[in-house]
Amino acid sequence: MIDNLEARHSGETDVNLFEVIYSARAMRRFKLDPVPEALLTRILDAAIQAPSAGNSQNWSFVVVRASDTRRKLGEIYAKASEIAEAMYAARGKPAHLTEGQFNQMMTSGAHLWAHMGEAPVILIPCLRKPVVPPVEALSLEMQDRHEAEIAYVERIRGASIYPAIQNLILACRALGLGTTITTNHLRCEDEVRTLLRIPDDFDSFAMMPIGWPVNPFGLLSRRPLREVVHADSWENSWPA
Repeated sequence: MIDNLEARHSGETDVNLFEVIYSARAMRRFKLDPVPEALLTRILDAAIQAPSAGNSQNWSFVVVRASDTRRKLGEIYAKASEIAEAMYAARGKPAHLTEGQFNQMMTSGAHLWAHMGEAPVILIPCLRKPVVPPVEALSLEMQDRHEAEIAYVERIRGASIYPAIQNLILACRALGLGTTITTNHLRCEDEVRTLLRIPDDFDSFAMMPIGWPVNPFGLLSRRPLREVVHADSWENSWPA
């Protein structure tokens, strides 16, 4: 793990890929230290190495560092998170979590809900809205599929932005930075769009606070493979 502050700020690390994957836990508490622009450039460049449908690369990223804008984003996020909190409470504890784990998750989430605007950087990954050819541009045999195609492109949109977001998460961890992916702001997305002047033909897909984490990186708690992996068909559990 990276303990030396100087090494963290230089971006030099000695963690390997699997150590990064297994320890990139969601970080929601950050120091007030600024994040060097060179490191932000590095993680953003890692993001755009991700695949996208048809190699369209229709992503854009808003990097928010101005304190007033971060504060306003935090206020929007807190308002949206009140809805999220009510939904979590109504849904209850997932079966695989203990009461302690669930309470810890809710406490950690509540901290971010109240302090999002204090993160040194808030990153908003966006994606251009999909373009489906008009029905008259299709051959007669394809015109009957037009509505289905619209539904299809909406269903798979995330495939062109979430790999980039995962690259961001892993690149942050490799450089000693903390982050997490949250989507609560989508409940008030129009306010975010107005504040950041996001064009109408783009949608935001996440809000990611980035900074030097207060808490250490560590191993994640995950359900065993036998519960989530199926061998050849759904009724067969993976033998691991």
